Amino acid sequence: MHPLVQRRALLAKRFPETPVLLFNGSERPRNYPGNPYPFRPDSHFLYFCGVLPPGAVVVLDGGEAHLFMEPVTRDEAVWSGPGPDWAELERALQARIHPRMELEAFLDGLGRSRLATLPSQDPAAAAEQSRLLGRRVDLEGDSPDGLLARAVIELRLRHDPAAREELRRVCAVTVQAHLDGMAATRVGGDEAEVLAAMMSACLRQGFGTSFQPIITVSGERLHQPHVGGLLREGDLLLADFGAEAATGWAGDVTNTWPVSGTYTPRQRDVYSVVLEAHRRAAARVQPGARYREVHLEACRATAEGLVDLGLLKGDPEDLVERDAHALFFPHGIGHLMGLDVHDMEDLGDRAGYAPGRTRSTRFGLRWLRLDRDLEEGFAVTIEPGFYWIPELLEDPGRRQAYADCVDWDQVERFREVRGIRIERDYLVTDSGHELLTPGLPDEPEAVEAAVGGRS
Repeated sequence: MHPLVQRRALLAKRFPETPVLLFNGSERPRNYPGNPYPFRPDSHFLYFCGVLPPGAVVVLDGGEAHLFMEPVTRDEAVWSGPGPDWAELERALQARIHPRMELEAFLDGLGRSRLATLPSQDPAAAAEQSRLLGRRVDLEGDSPDGLLARAVIELRLRHDPAAREELRRVCAVTVQAHLDGMAATRVGGDEAEVLAAMMSACLRQGFGTSFQPIITVSGERLHQPHVGGLLREGDLLLADFGAEAATGWAGDVTNTWPVSGTYTPRQRDVYSVVLEAHRRAAARVQPGARYREVHLEACRATAEGLVDLGLLKGDPEDLVERDAHALFFPHGIGHLMGLDVHDMEDLGDRAGYAPGRTRSTRFGLRWLRLDRDLEEGFAVTIEPGFYWIPELLEDPGRRQAYADCVDWDQVERFREVRGIRIERDYLVTDSGHELLTPGLPDEPEAVEAAVGGRS
């Protein structure tokens, strides 16, 4: 059975009584109608129907799929080709295809009040969704939309064999992009050159990017959106970059390497702390492990390392309880990944947090994106880091609150480090985990050897 058909059948078992309405999304113009942004289909639609032209809508009614699409006119075919063959699509997807103009009459026949849906991130689709249903999407409680969201989450959390192969494929391209980025790095170059090398690795194989890449010497800025800065002797380059397959599956990897090919002593010391935190956290990725505990293991390893370097003072367990480590490692250890690089975060914390669990208000836990017990088939990232963030480390209130356990003079000596993150992708297996991103250097010496094509 085709994976898309199998997923729809599994959804029908979990959600048998209510028809489901999902939108593919629409093209959006950049600056004039004939110049659209690259089209990226809605992930929930992709999961059940695959890649189809913009504007497609699907109604899943029990085990049946009804696709509604705009026929390609002769004038449109002159410019863009005839589009997909509907008869072939029907056979491949085991779905009925109807002209888009028949959607409203079809929904009337089903009874619009019976329908369930999920939120669309495309404004035009979201507006049409509300108009057709006569209401807004409601994910709260036991509403039809809320029950649908739970059923879809349960399916998408555990990746099926086809999804796992797609993840391996996109992660392999992500790895190559990072290797090419390391090789392209040189003193006197700039961030844009490295980004170009990484993008080329994707484009050569027909892939895009799963998010806006972060290629920066300002690694302390967690989501630095700019590129183009000069690469200088002594800089670290932090590259957070993921490939995306045409089918939507996403990779997500971060590496931090020295522009010159050699870490300074303090950079190497901190890199080793982050690497140890990564290894200890990754070792806990296995069925039954609570992801919050995976995060806390990385926090303990970070605190221990920073005590050894003299930045923190005291017992590492106590430091983590006080969130002192979060001055340098404020974010969570990682997130779900799949069709979205932060998988299903369009549904808020419903996917990332198990029923009955909510985000902590603690400084060291409030940015944790995932708090579930891991199960076979989950895909997650592990990405500890160290950051010299002025807004945290120069804040008078935090300096006072942590005066007894932080050596602020020693902290100042490590300002040159700026930011280091090490991120890899993992699939939870029945006996432990599979590293989805093998082949990347992580030991400091191996990273240094890869910079500038030295290895």
